[in-house]
Amino acid sequence: MVVAAGSNNPVVIYRRLTQLSLVMKEKQFFFKKRADVPFCVFQLTGSIPEAEEPELTAGGPGSDPDANDIESSLRRLQKFVPTDYASYTQEHYQFAGKKIVIQESIESYGAVVWPAATALCQYLEEHQEELNLQDAKVLEIGAGPGLVSIVASILGAQVTATDLPDVLGNLQYNLLKNTLKCTAHLPEVKELVWGEGLEQNFPRAALRYDYVLASDVVYHHYFLDKLLPTMAHLSQQGTVVLWANKFRFSTDYEFLDKFKQVFDTTLLAEYPESTVKLFKGTLKWD
Repeated sequence: MVVAAGSNNPVVIYRRLTQLSLVMKEKQFFFKKRADVPFCVFQLTGSIPEAEEPELTAGGPGSDPDANDIESSLRRLQKFVPTDYASYTQEHYQFAGKKIVIQESIESYGAVVWPAATALCQYLEEHQEELNLQDAKVLEIGAGPGLVSIVASILGAQVTATDLPDVLGNLQYNLLKNTLKCTAHLPEVKELVWGEGLEQNFPRAALRYDYVLASDVVYHHYFLDKLLPTMAHLSQQGTVVLWANKFRFSTDYEFLDKFKQVFDTTLLAEYPESTVKLFKGTLKWD
């Protein structure tokens, strides 16, 4: 492990290593269940790394014109700039027959793939025929580094990935890197601050989603009271909410009780080793 230049403050190093330890501990369940996926490859650097690929030199030996074209398109389409964290990591997954490389940073909880995200991806992959994601309109709440949105896109969905402004750069980078020219629909990235500007930015009369996806959006933070109205606003008759969460605190179960008051709720899957539960919700209509 290499610590980035400029981050030699012992307190900063301790905080990052503590966060990394938490991330690795919570991800153990995923790697135990999916032995076919290579273990995480972490590289802490002082700049934004590229996903691991053969080195390409335009016109040189081993040059891949298609890959060069993808890199050029990625730079052109990248509208949001990733946050300049002191360190980034790369993590490898495989879903729906595709190798996925996710750029993460332990300096932000919104830039890390958490256990409920991998559980939701596994469910989407294993139930793709039942869910019929081909050309389905899907919105992900709290997309983070984008793994769930990437898998939904690979499975054919028209995806809108949303999160807070400081997360969008890395989110879009990962989406483009893993879906450009290999999915039917290029995912869209939009800012979504829970409870704010919902009708202005997501007008109910104009938008209808087949699925609203969410993973590990419920934890110990101050915005839970705005999450449920946001989920309800994005849901219409026929919209299915798939919400996966690792249950850590009593407030998580309190949110679940409130969720059941607004949505007809079914427990679809449970992963005891990671305490992740996956729920299906459809909005109740008076």
